[in-house]
Amino acid sequence: MLVAPSILSADFGHLADEIEAVNRSEADWFHVDVMDGVFVPNISFGFPVMETLRRYARKPLDVHLMITHPEKYVERFCDAGAWSVGFHLEAVDSEDDVHAILSLIRAKGARACLTINPDISAEGLLPYLDEVDMVLVMSVFAGFGGQTFIPDSLNKIRFLRREIDRRQLPTLIEVDGGINEHTAGLVRHEGADVLVAGSSVFKAPSMEDAIKALKNA
Repeated sequence: MLVAPSILSADFGHLADEIEAVNRSEADWFHVDVMDGVFVPNISFGFPVMETLRRYARKPLDVHLMITHPEKYVERFCDAGAWSVGFHLEAVDSEDDVHAILSLIRAKGARACLTINPDISAEGLLPYLDEVDMVLVMSVFAGFGGQTFIPDSLNKIRFLRREIDRRQLPTLIEVDGGINEHTAGLVRHEGADVLVAGSSVFKAPSMEDAIKALKNA
């Protein structure tokens, strides 16, 4: 099980120290939540923080774009150091546009990810499973940290796992929202590969122990 701590929950007054703590831990990736205040009712950060992460992080940067018009920005995030770039299916108007954005990401040499919010059917991801390296199932609504895990997300994970396995694809399933030691075991049981965890890692008494607990859930 891979674990990607969400930098959104870090102490930004000591960001370099928080990044180094993740570097030293058993975490696998950094998860970078980018919000524009339009697609979601919150604003997080953009390229200046990406530049800091690129400078200090020694693990891959998994960028999650919660923005409108992702086609305008995916290449720039790749250039800024993103190892993986994901965007929301519901932020794009047409199937052709989704295919085009995935192509932009992959042409830059980055891994492509497609994301859905809790109110979006997992069936909407099926036309793209052959083109993506990963799908991200949001188990809370995108836009804020610290929300409670939505149990119906388990059905989506199970559905996607069966379809990915049926097609014999290498596509990973990532889950983000309300992930802790308890919910980690639930999503892992349904076939998740990657856990995004924010407050359960950065607010824990011991980051290292929290990450180990998630990996062993």
